[in-house]
Amino acid sequence: MSVLSATAAGVRHHRRWLVRDLDLVVEAGETVAVVGPPGSGRTSAVLALARRLRLSQGKIDHCGTAVLGHVAGVNDPEPVFTVHEHVKERLALLGRPQREAGSVPLHGLDPELRGRDLTPYQRQVLGLVLAGLSSPALVALDGVDAGLDGRERAELWGLLGELTAAGVAVLVTAREVDPARVDRVVRLNDPQGGDAGRVVVLTAAEYAVGEPDASAEPAATEEPIALTATDQPAPETADVPAADAEQPDDAPHDDAPHEDAAPVVPEEEPQAGDADAPVEAGPAADAGESAEGRVESGHDGGKRAEQ
Repeated sequence: MSVLSATAAGVRHHRRWLVRDLDLVVEAGETVAVVGPPGSGRTSAVLALARRLRLSQGKIDHCGTAVLGHVAGVNDPEPVFTVHEHVKERLALLGRPQREAGSVPLHGLDPELRGRDLTPYQRQVLGLVLAGLSSPALVALDGVDAGLDGRERAELWGLLGELTAAGVAVLVTAREVDPARVDRVVRLNDPQGGDAGRVVVLTAAEYAVGEPDASAEPAATEEPIALTATDQPAPETADVPAADAEQPDDAPHDDAPHEDAAPVVPEEEPQAGDADAPVEAGPAADAGESAEGRVESGHDGGKRAEQ
């Protein structure tokens, strides 16, 4: 059963597309990774797929509840709240008794550790703990490879594996990802290149072998040009310097264009006001900034993602 369906979905930031024409279906229990270089719009893409960011085009449908895990700058932990207090607060927002907080699995987190003291790995774990309280159909989290060492990454992927084994779909972002850990990969285009916002959806096997982008145009090749008789070099005249040799009036000159030659058209440069000219991506594209829309937030002054 599909829990997410995206049709021609796109997110635009000012004049630049971050994501464009994304078609994706995510089934229950699947893991989908959004990968790309810095500034490519990974965070904006995962927020849009979780329906926490307004689309510029297309549509995204969910079947079940989609919840955010940890997304830096969107739902960071409260600095002065302990882990236990974060759990109690989330239970209260869900209308559940706060006394249940004592029975919630914390996956090794110290319940008295405050938000300001959490490591990147612990922030990810707390995000999953809080997301699990909503019995979600889909969990989306950002930067699973950011600031984590090898052991922490392995443990985090182990927790994500427990979610997918229970039928929960998982969306993650990363610069690169182990294809053995995912079902599909949404690869975003390099923002410094052309055709900004173009995405390619790959299977794990295609991503593993570096499947080339099928939408890329093949490089143009030049065909050899056959020389005609008039193009052959003229024989040298013995004992007569080339500069002094008399030429007939109708002989072809080197500086005259050949009538069979294709005209050379100078390449136009994009003007400063051209709307189609590529715009360099700012660092905010991966920080979850609004892209002609807003990130919908949750409790405590807009720091929690709306469930």
